[in-house]
Amino acid sequence: MKTTFYSNGKLLITGEYLVLDGAKAFALPTKFGQNLIVKKGQNQEIIWKSYNYDDQLWFEDVISFSEIINNVEAKIETVKTTLITILHEAYLLNADFINKAEGYEISTHLTFPKNWGLGTSSTLLNNIAQWAKIDAFTLLKNSFGGSGYDIACAQNNTPIVYRLEQSLPIVEKTVFNPEFSKNIFFVYLNKKQSSKVAITAYYNNKNENLAENIVDNNKITKAILEAKTLNEFAHFVEKHEIHLSNILELETIKEIAFPDFNGVVKSLGAWGGDFVMAISKENPKEYFTSKGYETILSYDEMILQM
Repeated sequence: MKTTFYSNGKLLITGEYLVLDGAKAFALPTKFGQNLIVKKGQNQEIIWKSYNYDDQLWFEDVISFSEIINNVEAKIETVKTTLITILHEAYLLNADFINKAEGYEISTHLTFPKNWGLGTSSTLLNNIAQWAKIDAFTLLKNSFGGSGYDIACAQNNTPIVYRLEQSLPIVEKTVFNPEFSKNIFFVYLNKKQSSKVAITAYYNNKNENLAENIVDNNKITKAILEAKTLNEFAHFVEKHEIHLSNILELETIKEIAFPDFNGVVKSLGAWGGDFVMAISKENPKEYFTSKGYETILSYDEMILQM
């Protein structure tokens, strides 16, 4: 007997960083994600195996139930200690999945390369929450922290507008299926960006105009969602990028890496890493490959559409 849980990956299109302070964020669940397969085990332990998209084993260990229950503070953060922290927080929310079990054999399988930044942690967290029968947003809050938009994407198969209201997640399903989606591409920058580092930078840079910045963000997000033409969409996406560039006091990714690109390039999520969104009248694959970026996915290849 085995039970399988699955969660979608994510891309944050608008509202990065500001979403932490209550701004509206527009996010898209991806066709890529991660599953978690649970089988009965023994010896009051979990035999854990994690596989990358190509079935290569990238993590393997044995975690005893007592390690999960006690969660002794680790001197060095490793994959195992992070996993124990998540499982410990899950145990505090619902002890039954440990107390009423003999043991488990668990395997996780990504359908995207681990370094792509589409939500290795958020998909794992949401799968663990489903398995432990607990609220994934609470589990996130008690373990990693963060806005939770990625958990919302893990749980939804449609585009969403996400915000925090008094620290509680509000998820609105939305429609985004424009004719110009064929002009939207996602380019991997071959550079993993740590959300924690980027969030710290945001908090150091956000200024006293926060309320005004949130209002502006929400207006631009609305305009992006309601754009009827490619030009209109590109205009507001560029406006969003400039708006955030001013808040973070950072150059845009286009200024840094693609100043000669004939179109718009927007950072997604943590600035400076993972994927960017490129908007272009022509297929931009030749341009990006000439710059050394080999992974270019079309909107249809990347985004989940039900």
